[in-house]
Amino acid sequence: MAVSEDTILKITKEIVVKFIEMGRISPTSFPDSFQTIYSAIKNTVERSNLLSVITGETDEEEGSQ
Repeated sequence: MAVSEDTILKITKEIVVKFIEMGRISPTSFPDSFQTIYSAIKNTVERSNLLSVITGETDEEEGSQ
C-alpha cells in the first residue's frame, strides 16, 4: 500500500501532539523529536512497501482477506 508524504506528516504530527500532551516532548526538544519520529515512520512505511514488492502482495490481495 502506497502512503503519501502528507499521510506520514499527519501521523507524525498526531504522535508528537500526544507526546507533548503527556509532557514527553518539550518545545526545546521538538525539532529533534519530530525528525526522529518522522524518520521512523517513513522508514517503516518504506520497508513495508519493499516487503510487499518482494513477496508479491498487492492492494487487491490485502483487501480480500
